[in-house]
Amino acid sequence: MEPVDQRPRTLRSLFDDVADDYDAIRPGYPAALIDDIAATLPSPDEARILEVGCGTGQATLPFAQRGYGMLCLDIGPALAARAAERCRPYPKVRIEVAAFEEWPAQPATFDLLMSATAFHWIPPEVGYPKAAQILKPTGRLAIFSNEHPTPVTGFFAEAQAIYRRFVPQWNNVPDSPALEERIAATAARINATALFEPVVVKTYAWSQTYTAQQHIRLLNTYSDHRNLPPEQRRQLFQALADLIDASYGGAVTKPYLAVLYLARKRSSS
Repeated sequence: MEPVDQRPRTLRSLFDDVADDYDAIRPGYPAALIDDIAATLPSPDEARILEVGCGTGQATLPFAQRGYGMLCLDIGPALAARAAERCRPYPKVRIEVAAFEEWPAQPATFDLLMSATAFHWIPPEVGYPKAAQILKPTGRLAIFSNEHPTPVTGFFAEAQAIYRRFVPQWNNVPDSPALEERIAATAARINATALFEPVVVKTYAWSQTYTAQQHIRLLNTYSDHRNLPPEQRRQLFQALADLIDASYGGAVTKPYLAVLYLARKRSSS
């Protein structure tokens, strides 16, 4: 089975270099998505959650605030430190610096394994079997992320010319599948493991407004942008900021589509 994310897995370590930006500017997730996951769980007094790739705690905090006991893993020490600080008021939350693939799992110990914009970095032939292993017989898998819906319009359409100018090497990458195709492929990949009941896919449309500076700060947390040579990245960011200031009044509203894949552990797995 091919990995979900074909980019070099070393890119996942780049986020720790920009932990401050990540903590300040990465978006959270719609309340309705959190509600839909929580509705599948036992009471906060009883449920145990394992979060894979917690980052600085964007998805952790809503569950911590509801009183759930959580163990949250991340490979980045700086990211984990900020997540721990964010969750300091919630003593039932523990943050650990560890890669899920290497973490010593105890079988059948968690009611939920959740991962927000992170599980794609884990080879599926490792991630899904290990997820099923650590879940209780009635446990659930919840993988979710903020996607960028297409077609793009406005600033995001105009920005394509800037990317073609300053990052021409990206034009040599084959066009990625449409979002609908990627959603279907991810659901099919989970179902193909036969470790879970048929996956339920839910989507949530929402948006976030960013100033030019905030938008550049957000881009600076994306692994593909972080991997550009510094001067090339600087020129790209400056051109994008200039476009926002000159043509969009200094701010843009970015549409998001949060996608949730929710699946119960199959009783025989």
